[in-house]
Amino acid sequence: MCAETVLQGKNLFDLSGKIVLITGAGAGLGEGYAHIFAESGAVVICAGHNLSKVEKAAADLAASGGKAKAFHVDVGDTASIQKMTDSITAEYGRIDVLVNNAGVEIAEGFFDVTPEHFDAISRVNIRGVFFTAQAVAGLMKKTGTGGKIINIGSLGSYIGLVDSSVYTSTKGAVIQLTKTLALELAKYNIQVNAVAPGYFITPMTQPFFDDPHHREWIEGRIPLGRWGAVEDLAGPLLFLASAASNYVTGTTIIVDGGWLAG
Repeated sequence: MCAETVLQGKNLFDLSGKIVLITGAGAGLGEGYAHIFAESGAVVICAGHNLSKVEKAAADLAASGGKAKAFHVDVGDTASIQKMTDSITAEYGRIDVLVNNAGVEIAEGFFDVTPEHFDAISRVNIRGVFFTAQAVAGLMKKTGTGGKIINIGSLGSYIGLVDSSVYTSTKGAVIQLTKTLALELAKYNIQVNAVAPGYFITPMTQPFFDDPHHREWIEGRIPLGRWGAVEDLAGPLLFLASAASNYVTGTTIIVDGGWLAG
């Protein structure tokens, strides 16, 4: 290999000055992702439908020495997505990385699902992922700088989960969307990948953690014997957001403590 083509290992994961947009950054894993990227030197855009929460998340990052700003977005509303994208463009000129994280769940049995609940989950978990990626990829295409899109799947992208028929359907769709976008956007030097976390303690999963029987059932299926912590996702996220993954697209990194290996 010619010397000029060799990347220095110390620079492979450098995200200094990169503009990283994270949806659903006001709570849970999304807020954790924001801290990961801020600590890596990126400018973090905390976006979400609850403006007070994302403003607090951005303020906390700034207080810790990070660079962050909050923007409102309702990912189920294409006009709201475009307004956010335009506002970020006006201020920063580009978006280098999108972490398509916003997601919701309504846990209920199959026969209890209503059209309203079906639409509420799908509106965020797949429609929101699709059209946020479309708007951001359009900006990346226009600026000609390429970029990274990281969609957030789930253990439920691969297995069935009782009382989560709609959620798992949407998370399975995220993986297929990731593969297809990787093919369509490759010509613009946009890499599209996904991360599929297993069980992490978040506001969405807290009830399962608090239920001794459910918690025992979950932990009994994780070879590493514990729930995930946000720092367990730092490596995969930084890899997929950086130059280290420039030849990786259309794949999913599963971070589940070994659950799917069984």
